[in-house]
Amino acid sequence: MSGELVWKGNMLFEGACDITGHKVLFDTHPQSGGNDIAATPMEHLLLAVAACTAMDVVAILRKMRQELTGYRIEIHAERFPEHPRRFTEVVITHYLQGNNLDPKAVEKAVKLSDEKYCSASATLRLPTEVRSEFVIEE
Repeated sequence: MSGELVWKGNMLFEGACDITGHKVLFDTHPQSGGNDIAATPMEHLLLAVAACTAMDVVAILRKMRQELTGYRIEIHAERFPEHPRRFTEVVITHYLQGNNLDPKAVEKAVKLSDEKYCSASATLRLPTEVRSEFVIEE
């Protein structure tokens, strides 16, 4: 997987990955030089974890023939107060509605996502090597 991020002025960036090509905007708050027209990178990261686990849970529950009629996630993160202000804790709360949902099936789906399938939360849990390079273009 690879992607590209293009500066659009001030602190606004537009990004896309090679797999789908869908575009995503990133911005920041005016006090940090942004226009506040898109989510910040850390907001995207937090919501990516929520979306990843939600998609897992829906897919697993479908395979278990559980009939969802509503589903939302609340996700909360604590951040270290000093730079790089990484997440120090993330709490994900799943709220599900459905016709005769089996609590054991829901518990299993959430656990499977949490412990096996969700790539986004696994990336936060495990050390990941990140390297930076640069090229000055003429």
